[in-house]
Amino acid sequence: MQEDYPRNFTGYGGQPPKVQWPNNCRLAISFVLNYEEGAESCRLDGDPSSESFLTDLPGTRPLSCARHFNCESIFAYGATSGAWRLLNLFDDFSLPVTVFACGMALERNLPLAQKLAESDHEIAGHGYRWIDYRVIPIAIEKSHIRKTLEVIEKLTHKEVVGWYTGRHSENTRRLIQEMGLLYDSDAYNDDLPYYIDVAGQAHLVVPYNLVTNDFRYSTSPGWNSPEDCLQNLRAAFDCLYREGEECPKMLSIGLHGRLSGQPGRTEALRRFLDYALSHEDVWVCRRMDIARHWLSHQPSHHDQDSGDNTQATIPRRHCQTRLISRSPNKRQHQLFRFPETEPPPDAYNAHRL
Repeated sequence: MQEDYPRNFTGYGGQPPKVQWPNNCRLAISFVLNYEEGAESCRLDGDPSSESFLTDLPGTRPLSCARHFNCESIFAYGATSGAWRLLNLFDDFSLPVTVFACGMALERNLPLAQKLAESDHEIAGHGYRWIDYRVIPIAIEKSHIRKTLEVIEKLTHKEVVGWYTGRHSENTRRLIQEMGLLYDSDAYNDDLPYYIDVAGQAHLVVPYNLVTNDFRYSTSPGWNSPEDCLQNLRAAFDCLYREGEECPKMLSIGLHGRLSGQPGRTEALRRFLDYALSHEDVWVCRRMDIARHWLSHQPSHHDQDSGDNTQATIPRRHCQTRLISRSPNKRQHQLFRFPETEPPPDAYNAHRL
């Protein structure tokens, strides 16, 4: 058997760590808004073909000889209406989300970038373009990652600590680690965060999910109606909430403005929020909050073996996390604060010079 086989089929070996979420919550829920509109493949941007991925046009094929006006219009809806509707929904519930943002997409929607700048939402990197980076040369991918970080920080005045490409290359994790990011979410293989070795260093992965993800609206078989979405999310919540009584878990829910931002689908999401928040001991948080909590409370084996928890216990910035549970009659808000500490040396910016 190949000893250095890179795939891991063991995970936690059926004995996941009994993490203690803030206030002893049973389940951490991370809502993710993917903002890609304007960064997808388009003939106007010199791409060899138009976009055909994750749209409401089943069977769409990329066009290499002309623009695909229908696809372009569907993506534009996500930017002009859908993303705003979803953000307004989370504002109604006073809930924080993580936004996986493409750099070029933010550059082309400055009002939305300003909205994010004024919010408590986390902005994580999602590539400069929404393209397949598996076939992109490493030098170009590196420059795109750097440019994405610069665009997000310039337009939202927020430091980027997380990353999700979606169609990442074998170089992606090493590149974002070199640039000082805390975590990535380019994995779908667990219900809890975990560490991997990247270039001899412990690197944190906060897994994402493609099942509790609205891209199912664009697949076959998938979600045919908002009711399908609601039933899927409720079933996942019920399972993980029950398991969380013994071993707290994490639920990731992926959204797109052009998909879940459609009116009927947003209404299904509102109904799920009503359902989830009617339960006690639910932590609705950003992925950066999960990452920082994990680093502080579940240090890597490397840190434990060396007796050095410095990297694990020092967050990059002071962080405030909102813990929310709701009874049928009222919504209760509690604040959990990570301890304020001196930040580590500014290796983040040094890597980007």
